[in-house]
Parts: sequence; C-alpha cells; structure tokens
Amino acid sequence: MRAWVLVLLLLAAACDGDDDAPAAPPDERAEEPAEARAAQGDPAETAPEPAPLPPPPNIPVAPPSEGPVIAIDTHVDTTQRMLDEGDDPFEPLEGGHLDVPRMREGGLTGAFFSIYVSPRRVEAGEPSWERALALIARVREVAEAHPDEAVLATSAEDVRRAAREGKIAMLMGVEGAHALGTDDPERALERIRELHRRGARYMTITWSVDNPLGHSSTGEHPDRGLTPLGRRAVRLMNELGMIVDVSHVSDRTFWDIMEVAERPVLASHSSARALADHPRNMRDRMIHAVAAGGGAVCVNYYTQYIDADYRGRRRAIEFRRRREFEALDEDHESWVDRGRAAFALARRLDPELDPPDLGTLADHFEHIVRIGGPSAACLGSDFDGVPELPVGMEDVSDLGALRAALEARDLPIRPIFGGNVLRVLAAAGPGDADADRGAPEE
Repeated sequence: MRAWVLVLLLLAAACDGDDDAPAAPPDERAEEPAEARAAQGDPAETAPEPAPLPPPPNIPVAPPSEGPVIAIDTHVDTTQRMLDEGDDPFEPLEGGHLDVPRMREGGLTGAFFSIYVSPRRVEAGEPSWERALALIARVREVAEAHPDEAVLATSAEDVRRAAREGKIAMLMGVEGAHALGTDDPERALERIRELHRRGARYMTITWSVDNPLGHSSTGEHPDRGLTPLGRRAVRLMNELGMIVDVSHVSDRTFWDIMEVAERPVLASHSSARALADHPRNMRDRMIHAVAAGGGAVCVNYYTQYIDADYRGRRRAIEFRRRREFEALDEDHESWVDRGRAAFALARRLDPELDPPDLGTLADHFEHIVRIGGPSAACLGSDFDGVPELPVGMEDVSDLGALRAALEARDLPIRPIFGGNVLRVLAAAGPGDADADRGAPEE
C-alpha cells in the first residue's frame, strides 16, 4: 500500500495545502518521509498550486446477481442497552433505532455491534478494559442464545453463510483504542490480540478523545497524528486480520495510518466533508485514498454530520429555548429517545428548521461514489449512537426507503449495502480464504 499512498500524499498536499494541520511535536514526526510531511502542510514541501484529484480508482465490484441483497451496517451502538438493560435485540425493543424484527423489516442482514466504552464511565471509576470485555461477552451471549436466528460472524464467509441460512450476522468492532485501558505498549498490543481472539474484527484508532495510539478529529490535539505505539498497533492489526477503522481520527492521524497500513482500511461511520464541513467527515482526498487502497467509507446518518447548515440552526434554537430542551431530560431515560423528542420539539418550535432528509443522506452516498467509485461506499448508520436521524429514517425499518433513494440515482445497491464491506473484511487478514482485493462476492 505504501507506494500508492506516497503518490496520493503528494497529490493531497497540492489539493489541500491551505487548511492542513500544523506540525506535531518532533517525537511524532521522526519516522515520517518527506511526502507525509508534505501532506500535513510543511511549507517547504507543500505545492503552491492546487491539483485536481485523480479519477476514481478502478476497484472491481461484483456484477448484478439474483437473490436477496446482503446488507451490513458497520456501526450500531445497540450493544450498550444489551449490556446495561439486559435487552435482547431478537425481541422487539421499546424505543431506540434497532432490533432484529426491525432489521428484518428494513432488509438489514447483519451489523457490527460497537464495543464502545464511554470515557464518562472511566471517569466514574469503571475500568475501560473490563467494560470492553463485558460488551463483547454480551454480544456473544446473545448470538449463542439464538442459534437458529444468529451467526456470530468473524469473516466474509460467515456473513454469506448467515445470509444463505436466513440468519442475522452479528459482528463486532471496537470504537476507540481508549478501550484498551493502558498506555503500556506491550500490554496494549497484547490486548489488541485479545480483542481479535474474542471476535472483534475492526478497531477505530480513536473515538472523540485522544489516546495513546493517536489523535482524534475532535480531541485536544487534532493537529497531531499516530504515536509510535499507534504505528505498531496498525502493523499488528494488519498481521492479525483486524480492520483499521479511520472514523473519528484527525486528518493527520488518517494520513499516518495510510502510510503505515498494508491492508485496506474502513471508515465505519463517516460522511463527506465536501458536503458537510465537520471534522468527523472525510475530505475528498481521504475518500479517494481509502478507495484506492481497496477500502470503503460507510456513511453516517446523523443529521448534524450530513448537513452543517442545519447543525448551526439546530444548535441555535436549542440555545435560545434551553429550558424547554432541558426539561426533556426528566421524561426520557434513554438519551436516544430524548434526542428523538428534542428533534420533534425543535421542529415544532421552528417550522422552518428544514432538517435533512433521505435526499440529503443519499447525496453523501452519491458523492463518495463519485470520488471513490462504486467500490467506495457502504452503510455506517450509527444507529442507537446518535440522537437524530434524517426525516424519513425513523429507525432501521426504514432502510428500504434509503435503498429506493439510492436506486433512483442509479447507485449500485449490492456493493453499497454489503459487497464493499465483505471485500474489506475478506482482505483484512490471514486465515480468511476470501482474502482478495478484487470483486466482492455475496
């Protein structure tokens, strides 16, 4: 991957020189080649004239085929209520965005259940590593309790087998290396191995906070990148067959990952920054780089990530009518349901709020396909992890409406809904007989 990354880094420098991040401390730049420094804005290395992005990379996608569409969402946060409330997603759940009955209604055949540790829990004294293991254990417990309905999937073939048998594929991804709960290098690396042994098949290098592996797009040092430990972690994950997830990371961390990684990467829940200027989203040059390496960018459905203008209007009305919004806290224990109520309140208070709808969401899929090709886009809803969804997407049962919106734009459904993720999962690692950067299979 290094050769094409160096070329892309040079192009990146030419495209985005004006808004690149400032330099990080010397200890984090020691290993970097000049090309990587150029991509991060060193004046001596940055080209003065912008250059257009190359055409979308030619990563083949599977031809149209018959049979049900495999649909995999790469990021759902339902795991929290599964552990904390003892909820079983194979039963209808009150509120929230996702359970298996609604998955089947919407046509979602599988999902990566997020192993996310809230920093607030850690601040309150709960060890992050133990919390991560408890979440993993709960996902496994639920899958094992429903052998006729679920497959605990760790490979692309597992996902395909689940689809053939009419079962739900339950996968796991770790959201943020802060879950490792240590800054000791050897212990951190051993814990990555343990996560993989227990079935996790991706890890997001950061969440919204910096950690010993790298820096977040919304952390204290968004101008910084991977640490030396982070570089070792990326190499180890490539060896293990654990996908490196680049959602949440700073731009600098992203380019450091692309310089180190030997296998395709995934952005499990990020949208297009060209359409909505938020640091959680991906620049065009980042989308192109992910796609050129055989990876994919899975669109996040959160209203305030897909429409930056709406984000400003929405925050303004909540500030002006703060007491009315604060009163919702007393009526809703679930923050997702509180968010749904706040969304409804905001729309009542301002009939001209104009929140994003499925068309806005479809714009992000279309943009990613335009920049990265049909192999580049995938589903990364953030169900049960965000307080608002676009109008027309109440929960996972409305996935069919999104499919119709994408079909109306002649976007390729099978690759976007599942084929691209299967390709990345198959290419992730040793021991998976499907390891291949070619056409995804279903």
